[in-house]
Amino acid sequence: MRMPWTLSRYIAKHFLQSVLVALLGLACISMLIDVVELLRRASGKENVPFSVLMQLAILRMPHLAEKLVPYAVLIGSMLALTKLTRTHELIVARAAGVSVWQFLAPAMGVVVALGLFMATAFNPIASVLLLRFEHLEGKYLTGKPSLLAISSSGLWLRQIEEEGAGPISEHIIYSMRLSQNDMSFANLIIYGFDKQGKFVERLDANGATLIPGVLNLQGVIRSVPGQPAEHLEGYALPTTLTLGHIQDSFASPETMSFWHLPSFITMLENAGFSGLRHRIYWYSMLASPLLLAGTVLVAAVFSLRLPRRGKVGLMVLAGIVCGFVLHFVTDLVFALGAAGTLPAMLAAWIPTFVISMIGTAMLLHLEDG
Repeated sequence: MRMPWTLSRYIAKHFLQSVLVALLGLACISMLIDVVELLRRASGKENVPFSVLMQLAILRMPHLAEKLVPYAVLIGSMLALTKLTRTHELIVARAAGVSVWQFLAPAMGVVVALGLFMATAFNPIASVLLLRFEHLEGKYLTGKPSLLAISSSGLWLRQIEEEGAGPISEHIIYSMRLSQNDMSFANLIIYGFDKQGKFVERLDANGATLIPGVLNLQGVIRSVPGQPAEHLEGYALPTTLTLGHIQDSFASPETMSFWHLPSFITMLENAGFSGLRHRIYWYSMLASPLLLAGTVLVAAVFSLRLPRRGKVGLMVLAGIVCGFVLHFVTDLVFALGAAGTLPAMLAAWIPTFVISMIGTAMLLHLEDG
């Protein structure tokens, strides 16, 4: 028997409303917690107005909503199915010959469409706002603004010197490529500026090696305004940069748009850095629509119990706990992928397949024996 189109739209509407209500509720709770955390972090800082903290919370809100979508789908699906079961609408539909797979199809279609929308349309907006959040956070709370930029031609580093270190207060370092194995740079250009932002010197080097506290340049041409260029075999530039500082200055994958991530990963790898973390994040966004569909199957296992059989509330609670455990395992698998233990694509897609198979197997057992 084919399920009527009117019934499909009715079920899809109920699911969409329940998921959006769950997402709104979770987002409000998360924003409240985020505001409290920002107030705590700003308590020891001076000149951090409350308006800036609210701006930070609002800028981060879309990213939090994006992270909460799987939990909203889990809770919203259980709310919708429980309501339709208690009002006997699903019971009547099943008595008329509609199987569990048929009335779950509209729900899965809704969450797949939601996943596609979040990845392709909502994510670019959330990533831009999160990048702005990180800039403001670095300015007002952490005091650590980004020191690195990646482009198709190479990487740019900014080094701010300590006061009293000399006439140069800031260095802008360009390198075509960095090898993480021996911490060597290729084809460097270094610009030096004083406190007033006036150009002081330029260093052109064939290569350099980074050791703790020093950037050793080889084959250097030093240019100073008003003086002839000076050729040097080597030049030791004091530095506070380390590989850890450089990697920490990368834009996090969450601040990159779904559409820009592939090109950024290519630039990152061409510059000599690992794009594993960004690649896993991009694969996980590709898998997210199917992950949400699998979440609906898991929610259905715990939400189709008839009211007259009792313990409906206990089953719903068990479903929520099960869903949170599965998504915790998802984060664990992503961590293994980021550590290089699992291939990036496998780490991103394993949770989707596991959740979908668990939901399918449990539904087959409960419905079809």
